[in-house]
Amino acid sequence: MPEPGDFFVRFWGVRGSIACPGPETQRYGGNTSCLEVRCGDTLLIFDAGTGIRELGEALDAEAAKSGRPVDADLFFSHTHLDHVAGLPFFSSLYCPGNRFRLAAGHLAPERALKQVLGDMMAPPLFPVPLDIFSADISFTDFEAGRSFDVAPDVNVRTAPLNHPNNATGYRVEYGGRSICYCTDTEHDGDKLDENILGLIDGADVFIYDATYTEEEYVNHVGWGHSTWQAGMRLAEAAGVATYVIFHHEPGHDDEFMDKVAAKAEASRPGTIVAREGMVLNP
Repeated sequence: MPEPGDFFVRFWGVRGSIACPGPETQRYGGNTSCLEVRCGDTLLIFDAGTGIRELGEALDAEAAKSGRPVDADLFFSHTHLDHVAGLPFFSSLYCPGNRFRLAAGHLAPERALKQVLGDMMAPPLFPVPLDIFSADISFTDFEAGRSFDVAPDVNVRTAPLNHPNNATGYRVEYGGRSICYCTDTEHDGDKLDENILGLIDGADVFIYDATYTEEEYVNHVGWGHSTWQAGMRLAEAAGVATYVIFHHEPGHDDEFMDKVAAKAEASRPGTIVAREGMVLNP
């Protein structure tokens, strides 16, 4: 892993809707959403899709080598299954001495994050309850739009996203640089989402839900997802440095994603299609 003091995002899961492992998705990856963001000694995790299982293995190995327990904030964009399904298999939650602060901005006031995750980890859906975890875990529900400091030098801003049952976008600021994560959101025609524009203004890295192409989207209006072209319009309007296409549709194999990457590069040079294992330094 990069040395402390770095600011980076590592992609552990880049798919949407359902995991799709196999030879056709080997290069871009088949795990669902999970990001690791390091801000010096501060560890932030975004979403607990199936990609978080491998992140847990890496964190446990790092902790064993350093002798320091894992201490992290885990933020959820929302709690649809593809963004939480990996949580019961996140090995770092089973290690005494580790500390995790779990937070979400889309549920309050109707529901609570702990309740929702507990309902998932309960019969007949799952054989063991939420309290099987041995780490020190806290749960926080906040209203999307809030800004808060997770460390003296790390600020997190949030904004509501347009998705069924709601979702939250995030902006992490550290050392004068920024990484924005806006997945599971749907655009409204050619209109630019003001919530997203305000969040990503001048961002160094902008990660966006680009599940569909414009041609595919016409058959998925109202499903809560967007296109790489809509994300590009946002990136241009907000003066984003690096735009990252994310939340790939499970039916889009490596060959399809190669074509998306080529078209995106031609439209806005420097645009990146997210791959599992990819690391970006703003």
